[in-house]
Amino acid sequence: MSLMDESATALSRLIASRQVSPSEVMAAYLRRLPVLNDEINAIVSPRDPDELMAEARALDDQPPMGWLHGLPLAVKDLVAVRGLRTTYGSPLYRDHVPDTDDLVAARLRVAGAIFTGKTNTPEWGHGSHSFNPVFGVTRNPYDLARTAGGSSGGAAAALAARLVPVADGSDMMGSLRNPAAFCNVYGFRPSWGLVPADAEGDTFMATLATDGPMGRSVEDVARLLETLAGENPAVPFGQPRATYADRLDINLRGLKVGWLADWGGAYPCKPGILDQCALGLKVLEELGAHVEPLAPPFPAEELWQAWIHLRGFLNAGSKGALWADAEKRALLKPETVWEIEFGRTVSAAQVYAASVTRSRWYAKAAELFARYDLLAMPSAQVWPFPAEWRWPQVINGRAMDTYHRWMEIVVPVSLIGLPSLAVPCGFGAAGLPTGMQLIGTFGSDAKVLTIGEQYHRATRWPERRPPAIESREAEHLPA
Repeated sequence: MSLMDESATALSRLIASRQVSPSEVMAAYLRRLPVLNDEINAIVSPRDPDELMAEARALDDQPPMGWLHGLPLAVKDLVAVRGLRTTYGSPLYRDHVPDTDDLVAARLRVAGAIFTGKTNTPEWGHGSHSFNPVFGVTRNPYDLARTAGGSSGGAAAALAARLVPVADGSDMMGSLRNPAAFCNVYGFRPSWGLVPADAEGDTFMATLATDGPMGRSVEDVARLLETLAGENPAVPFGQPRATYADRLDINLRGLKVGWLADWGGAYPCKPGILDQCALGLKVLEELGAHVEPLAPPFPAEELWQAWIHLRGFLNAGSKGALWADAEKRALLKPETVWEIEFGRTVSAAQVYAASVTRSRWYAKAAELFARYDLLAMPSAQVWPFPAEWRWPQVINGRAMDTYHRWMEIVVPVSLIGLPSLAVPCGFGAAGLPTGMQLIGTFGSDAKVLTIGEQYHRATRWPERRPPAIESREAEHLPA
């Protein structure tokens, strides 16, 4: 077994106790990268191997800077990293090398991580399929003919392939949750504001997206959340840093879970997905929880209209200057052009109406959480689909009217900033993974992670390694 099979927490402890050195871990990473990444394409803009080994050796005899001391991490390509090519998946930034770190990269660096490259993402993070004209498509380690999801698809695929021990991601419309389901790992969207944004552009109205952690264990997710969280004085609505990883024990007896399923059919799911989620719910019941099916608590179409108006409005604002330049517009992906052009049609009255819908849904969700400790839904409506598709256009005979309607099931969480842990639910008949969301009330991040940890101990789905990866390892890597 490679050192890269270990969890980030285990590697951190091995390095801290000097049973393993950072250079040994880096050597294990560098052995795997060319063997596995060429087909998966999860890690892009890889750094020079000699530079990485030199950086790791320099840490061998140093006391740990933080819990990530000496661990090889690749940062999502939507995050600027000082001195490392950061493209945002766009040909407009094909050769862009930032002079400074974004906040996520800065916090990972302070915790001791060694940056090995970036993880692939769709252009501008638009869409839950990680392909772009700069680097191409990221493939699913469980089936190389299929997508790894997105926009944190590179991160999820790298985790599943044991190319990183833990990973950062971001989530506006399921970008931490959908790829986690597709790649049999954990993705956690924290309560909005817990992981602060950078002080760029609008930081008052843009409250739909957040950065967050991904991992092969809930403990790793909790530890990385501790690293990423904490106030940024330069942006509003901050929340204080807290601890999560050292308080993961709980008895689930008596826990009340509300199962929202496919929202009364409003969110069509491919055959087998609800069945796999039912198996996940059964695990919670065996741990002592009571699961109760719920009727749709709010009109799904109202949530969708609020969502697309707010999302379009924000994208038109943040990307409008690119669209206004005809030469740059020609290099934008069609989905990004759609977002901007739709957003330019949104009126002030529509923005206000969307905010009212959002407020009403938050109040209704509060009523649910007065009765239930947790809500649950699928993390994805479809199985990992063919890598050559742009996006699924039909689900169960229902046509998808936008490029992102097929992942609408994540909207109820994103619209009101709730914490949501995407947990694996095993594999369907075709051997493909899926998962479900464990959703808590705002600010209940610690509770959601603690429940997720009990689920992980009972299932340990991410320990089921991708067969294609095992085959490549056996053929090309020493035992």
